[in-house]
Amino acid sequence: MKEQDKQPDSVWPADAQTVRAAVNARFSSKPRLTPPLKGWEEDLAGNQEPQEVIGQLVRVTEINDTWLEMPRYENIIWWGGGVLIVIILIIVIPMSLFILIDFFCDFLKTGDGWGFLLGFVAFFFVSLSMLILNLRMVLFVPRDQPIRFNRKRQKIYIFDYHRNQWNPWGKWPATVKVFDWADIHGEIGHESDRYDQGFRLYCTVCKPGTHEVIERFILNQAMSHPEPQRRLWSHLCQYMQHKPVVMDPVYPGRPDNWKPRKNMCWPEDLEHESTTAPYKNHLLKEWRSE
Repeated sequence: MKEQDKQPDSVWPADAQTVRAAVNARFSSKPRLTPPLKGWEEDLAGNQEPQEVIGQLVRVTEINDTWLEMPRYENIIWWGGGVLIVIILIIVIPMSLFILIDFFCDFLKTGDGWGFLLGFVAFFFVSLSMLILNLRMVLFVPRDQPIRFNRKRQKIYIFDYHRNQWNPWGKWPATVKVFDWADIHGEIGHESDRYDQGFRLYCTVCKPGTHEVIERFILNQAMSHPEPQRRLWSHLCQYMQHKPVVMDPVYPGRPDNWKPRKNMCWPEDLEHESTTAPYKNHLLKEWRSE
């Protein structure tokens, strides 16, 4: 072998025993939480444990010494596409209504064509429902349903907007859930959803002191590689541990296809609680009582 062809031992492939051990460790691992996450890939380090992965936010809305808010973008209909559908339906529906009225008048005179009339009524109702659905999606659905981490209170606040993509006539309520950070576990799952493929980061709420799952929610949408999800979890854990963290996210702005950003209507008491330290809240209550 020529001298220039020689390579240091560190770049040679691992021996068969090392490879076999790594493969066995990978495929013999099991989720520690019950019930397990569908598509589970790995459990992340405990949120009170030292984090070996370098922390890095993906996106952030606000970060300071008391609280951090990060967006959770949902893969729903693109804003421009929704507007286009609304414009088309605004043209189609009046024309349909005019034709429907004309057929109805003929039906009252002749009594014929009731099947076609019923079909046209159904078409008109579906078109109107689609118009209302897309108007609500464009004008009212939040693009980023945020989650707040308050490290002074050791709590997290999850904003959820419960839309129904098949029922434009029902209520689409917004809720805010509050959990103790000590009960949160991090998991990575592999998703094969049509619009959200890759590795997704989950927060899992367990009963205090157990691995029994109460609830799971998405912390960050799927990405092509799990490493950014590990780094995001590590950053959040270090932030809640009051350790120094990098303030700048990987992506400083919002995705263009999610503009404009809808304002979140947080309940007044939770808006205050999630953005203040406990002693500030206590002083405020005392001041109000005087």
